[in-house]
Amino acid sequence: MYLLRNTVQPYDWGSRTLLPELMGVPPTGAPQAELWMGAHPVAPSRVVRGEALIPLDRVVAEDPEGELGAVTLRRFGPRLPFLVKLLAADAPLSVQVHPDLAQAKAGFARENALGVPLDAPHRNYRDDQHKPEMIVALTRFRALCGFRSPADTADLLDSLKVPALRPYVETLRAVRGPQALAEVFRAFLRPPTGLLEAVARGLAVAVAGSEEPCVAAYDRVAQVHPGDSGLLSALMLRYVELSPGEALFLGAGIPHAYLSGLGVETMASSDNVLRCGLTSKHVDAEELTRVVRFDAPPARVLTPREETGEEVYPAPVDDFRLARYVLRAGEPRRRVALDAPQILLCTTGTMTISSSEETLDIGPGQAVYVPAGDEAVLAGAGVAFRATTGTAERLG
Repeated sequence: MYLLRNTVQPYDWGSRTLLPELMGVPPTGAPQAELWMGAHPVAPSRVVRGEALIPLDRVVAEDPEGELGAVTLRRFGPRLPFLVKLLAADAPLSVQVHPDLAQAKAGFARENALGVPLDAPHRNYRDDQHKPEMIVALTRFRALCGFRSPADTADLLDSLKVPALRPYVETLRAVRGPQALAEVFRAFLRPPTGLLEAVARGLAVAVAGSEEPCVAAYDRVAQVHPGDSGLLSALMLRYVELSPGEALFLGAGIPHAYLSGLGVETMASSDNVLRCGLTSKHVDAEELTRVVRFDAPPARVLTPREETGEEVYPAPVDDFRLARYVLRAGEPRRRVALDAPQILLCTTGTMTISSSEETLDIGPGQAVYVPAGDEAVLAGAGVAFRATTGTAERLG
């Protein structure tokens, strides 16, 4: 097993304090948005070999079957199929969606055939993989996730008392179901002159007289991203608050935006994101509307379920499986030997992780990579998360 050295991504929306407070280190004064743990080529973790630091994607490439196990290698090819992040948001992220596997493969092939460079700002598909993801709250966590019903969206827009919103309110009340959402969403991607400013003023008035947390959330979006058409898309999305330990799973085509808080995020290892707004990055309205699911049911808030000594967050994919361990001093050690690769992340307290060859002590924000087939034993007092594949089987 390897202690991971991980990269912090300093995106503008990141918190300056949440990650340093978790890890017990002084803040740098700069945003610290995401701590990446895995073998994604954009920012792979590094492992210590002798006196050298080796990127984890290179470790996997040198011995795919030994690192991943036969089942993972056969299912996903010679790559670690999941990525783990500590995500710390202090401002709204972009409203975004992710493609399903068929859309990703078709889009990646299409842009390759057109000769679009992989690092081009206007490229939509940077790989041929889907990107289902799950966020587990470590603090109170706020997000926008999935569409409101047409009726609820109409009521919200109507409450802002903006005359220019009247045609959209009428569409939402006259047209049924997903078609109404689709028509208004497409129109909001190219709003008429003056609408954004009028909506922002309407939100500023509404928030002064409302105790609804969703109104305050939309008003914050308007303040942080003035003049961005993503505000209108955001108004169509459900406001969700997670308490620590609760989670959201986000499948393909579900529009979402994280607003604030600290969480453990696990996802398929992909970089395919189509943005609706609240960003200076590329927005491809035509491709976006092909990917968005207007008929998707609302995302449910998830809690973990007990499964043979661990708390598992259910996800309907096999790219990743996320479990939580809450350990108390003096309790029996937990054996976590699997036929698949795994990443063990400490978020509270101190964990001792032992294998047949070594013992490592890790604290909050530190993580260990365990190759397929290797035995690891957890002990200590605190909270740890384990990410692996959904195809993993316990070793007896």
